[in-house]
Amino acid sequence: MKKFLLAIAAVIAASSINMSAETRLGATVGVNYNELHFGQGDIFSSDRMLGGNAGIVGELMVPGIGFGVDAGLLYSMRNAKLHFEEKKAWSSMGIGAETATLHYIDIPINLKFRYHNLNGFESTLMPMAFAGPVISILAGHSKCADQLSYNKLSVGLQMGIGCELFEKVQIKAGYQFSIGESCRTKLLEEHSAKNRTWFLNATYFFK
Repeated sequence: MKKFLLAIAAVIAASSINMSAETRLGATVGVNYNELHFGQGDIFSSDRMLGGNAGIVGELMVPGIGFGVDAGLLYSMRNAKLHFEEKKAWSSMGIGAETATLHYIDIPINLKFRYHNLNGFESTLMPMAFAGPVISILAGHSKCADQLSYNKLSVGLQMGIGCELFEKVQIKAGYQFSIGESCRTKLLEEHSAKNRTWFLNATYFFK
């Protein structure tokens, strides 16, 4: 009986939160600065390059405490310049520096905190912080695939800070890194690389 009452109380509490939660949907666009980082020190160098992303974001916030979650569905393009010419295994075949372009469908899920106790100023500017996992599904890549093999699915973590302007626009800046490998070289013992990405996004909420 006690377990039954606890279950009812949990359902009521969850329903109460759900009824009072604030939900919004918005469109987001941003830029990123990516590197394919090889953990092995004797491999060729990799330069960061600019890319971008765009998509939709849904947000659910619990009123009064500043905590909530958001989730998105984004197209992301990440680039990196790889200096194959630094290794004889590739330079002997006439392969030089190449740009690796990776096209992803990203699904980020963040725990978010917005600080709103600012005596009314939060309606103009509200600071926030966020962190959470990102599921990345590879949708395509450049011809650099002749030298690399790519993972179709990868998981990463991201974290960052930002602010909300006029209760409509959110600006977020952060860092995202892959937990598992993103790709491997086809030569030299298949050295693995991971995406390491700085990003800046602007999101406009319709509600």
